[in-house]
Amino acid sequence: MIASEQKRDAAAKPGRSLLSGYRPIPGVTDEMLDASGEVRPGWDMLISALSDIPYKERSERFARADQYLRDAGVYYRVYEGQGAREREWPLAHLPLIISQTEWDEISAGLEERAELLERIVADIYGANLLVGRGLIPPALVAGNPEFLRPLVGIEPVGGHFLHFCAFELGRGPDGRWWVLGDRTQAPSGAGFALENRVATTRALSDVFGDMNVHRLAGFFRQFRDTLLSLGDDRTGRAGILSPGPLNETYFEHAWIARYLGITLLEGEDLRVFDGQVMVRTVSGLKPVNVLWRRMDATFMDPLELKGDSRIGTPGIVEALRSGNLAVVNALGSGIVETRAFLAFMPGIARALNGAEPKLPSVATWWCGQAAEQRHVMDNLDRMVVGPALSTRLPFEDPEMTRLGSALDPQERADLLARLAAEGTAFAAQEAVTLSTTPVYTHGRLVPRPMSLRVFAARTKDGWTIMPGGFARIGRTNDATAITMQRGGQAADVWIASDRPVKQETLLPDESEPIPRTRTGNLPSRAAENMMWLGRYSERLESTVRILRAYHVRLAEAVDPALPLLKSVRNYLDFLGVDATCAVSPGVLRTIGHATGSAGQIRDRFSPDGWLALNDLSKTLHRFADKVEPGDDAARAMTVILRKLAGFSGLVHENMYRFTGWRFLEIGRRIERGIHMARILGALGSSTSPDGGLDMLLEIGDSVLTHRRQFSVSASRRSVIELLALDPLNPRSIVFQLDRLKEEIGELPGNETGHLSAAAKEVLNLHTRLSIAEAKDLDTAQLDEVVSGLGAVYDALSRSYFT
Repeated sequence: MIASEQKRDAAAKPGRSLLSGYRPIPGVTDEMLDASGEVRPGWDMLISALSDIPYKERSERFARADQYLRDAGVYYRVYEGQGAREREWPLAHLPLIISQTEWDEISAGLEERAELLERIVADIYGANLLVGRGLIPPALVAGNPEFLRPLVGIEPVGGHFLHFCAFELGRGPDGRWWVLGDRTQAPSGAGFALENRVATTRALSDVFGDMNVHRLAGFFRQFRDTLLSLGDDRTGRAGILSPGPLNETYFEHAWIARYLGITLLEGEDLRVFDGQVMVRTVSGLKPVNVLWRRMDATFMDPLELKGDSRIGTPGIVEALRSGNLAVVNALGSGIVETRAFLAFMPGIARALNGAEPKLPSVATWWCGQAAEQRHVMDNLDRMVVGPALSTRLPFEDPEMTRLGSALDPQERADLLARLAAEGTAFAAQEAVTLSTTPVYTHGRLVPRPMSLRVFAARTKDGWTIMPGGFARIGRTNDATAITMQRGGQAADVWIASDRPVKQETLLPDESEPIPRTRTGNLPSRAAENMMWLGRYSERLESTVRILRAYHVRLAEAVDPALPLLKSVRNYLDFLGVDATCAVSPGVLRTIGHATGSAGQIRDRFSPDGWLALNDLSKTLHRFADKVEPGDDAARAMTVILRKLAGFSGLVHENMYRFTGWRFLEIGRRIERGIHMARILGALGSSTSPDGGLDMLLEIGDSVLTHRRQFSVSASRRSVIELLALDPLNPRSIVFQLDRLKEEIGELPGNETGHLSAAAKEVLNLHTRLSIAEAKDLDTAQLDEVVSGLGAVYDALSRSYFT
């Protein structure tokens, strides 16, 4: 050991200075250094390049990677105590490097394993020969919560149960890779692997380009093409089925949907009629033939599976029986994730393949067998014991697993007693010491334990393995703390070839036709959230404009009880906004609703728009604690308005004018029309206090326009003319109705030339205001405008959302 340290320190010359002081943990395999202290293939180029970069520049590079992740809104949800919070994605800036030769061996082993899992699932839900031959104990199937009896005998579309799998790998002290767990239920992490790659290459683009690292796009292109080929291109479509925004990996669901160009769906988007799954879209019900599910199978169908599921769709299982739906992966396939199954994988492999697995599983014993039970009890100090039917790894559920060597005498006696009495409920695994990989922290490299998640996808040519994945790395030397939920980090994985690699992309070959998304594909839920995003963002802007005008006058007023200020306070109180606060809870609720609506449509919302909206939310919350009423608040509202203008510009200037944009625009126009009618009624009546008309022009951003249009001071007639009836003023009510007529006329269902219910409501309102005179437009008529715009929304809701 001393000789290897001396050898390593001697090697830490210019170009390799980061190696100085790096000390692998004794008895633990290190990914960067071999047992003799030599740098493993691939690592030498990375470490040399990093060592040549000054400390300040290295820090700036890694900060750019972190900033990219923040700008892209990459997060995952952490569950703690009674609640949950979103945590920024914790990138470990150094990638894990694996040589091409070693990766070829891993890939071959995983392709074999994926096909073995396919045969096991097919047998469990088919002939059941493995149980009959004694290769799988009946108790691990019949008593398994992941064994779904309604799926027995159902042949999946395409003939395969598994299409996308993940594998958790770890390298033991002997240097060999072991399979720690299989992921067939709804494997997560592929999208995060892509984001890790983008962020890491932002920091290390020059090194990445020199190291012949395999690209990831080809893997996703092949899987996407296979996924789409499972459906009927003439009558159906494919979708990614998510549990929704509260899921811990929802960001990934939205990201993958956007990356692959596949619609993101939730259970409420679907209906089943006569064995056919339909999507509720703004163009009516449309068939869907393929669902890449990202939710656990038991939640998919409350009719035949988990009866209290609120995120599934009744009838999904019947659609599978009818052969009208392909689900990736097949419902019930999660059974092979069961921890105790690992104990029987070697025997199953020998029986089905005639040989030992190329990649062994971590040594596992099911305590429902007498000899295995006795072995575990006799060797408890080197075992990790947990529930036999758990689908989680020991380091993923430390509350449910027990490390034998860490037990005190009483805990040890209690566990032995339970093993003796309830052996079938437990499985034990060898306490494997995971290998370490270097992590860059505070200017130096330190070793940290890691596991590797790798993904496999079925293609028309068989299984293919993603040339990479992502590594989960601990923040300390505690191997049980490498999960994201327990504060772990994630790192990109570089498969370094000794020759140039193909520059893969998602684009088709030039000779292939370019597919275009069908019009009218927008799910009703997404359309409704688009509309409410428009309404909430406009509601926020309107409120902020009123607050700014109020606080400007409050700062100038001798008496806060002036009639105008009192009238504005009463109006804001009607809106649920406390004018005495610079940023009241009512304002924070509105921005919360806006971000909530945007969060429901992350797959359809630009990263820049999301960043701008979150920046706006953070600014409002910051002001809520620091800004004082009066001049300070007025200036703060000006800042908010500028940020709102930036958000509106990003959304409305950059979004493609598709159906979703139209609903967002309709929401804005409805809300602006309602706001203008209400504020005109409150401050523009003949009984309004002095200063109300000037304040209206300021709120309506029309002070300069009024001066150009009218040579007189503000009068009720001139203000009503400009803010209610002028078709050229983008703040006027008539302008909103003009835009509503245009956008509603372009919605699905209006192609025949017959007016829809919403179009009729708009036309009725527009006609009445177009022939109205400013002098005759009183508060009662303005209230009718508010009611009419509410009726427009109701008509749209009945037609497209319900």
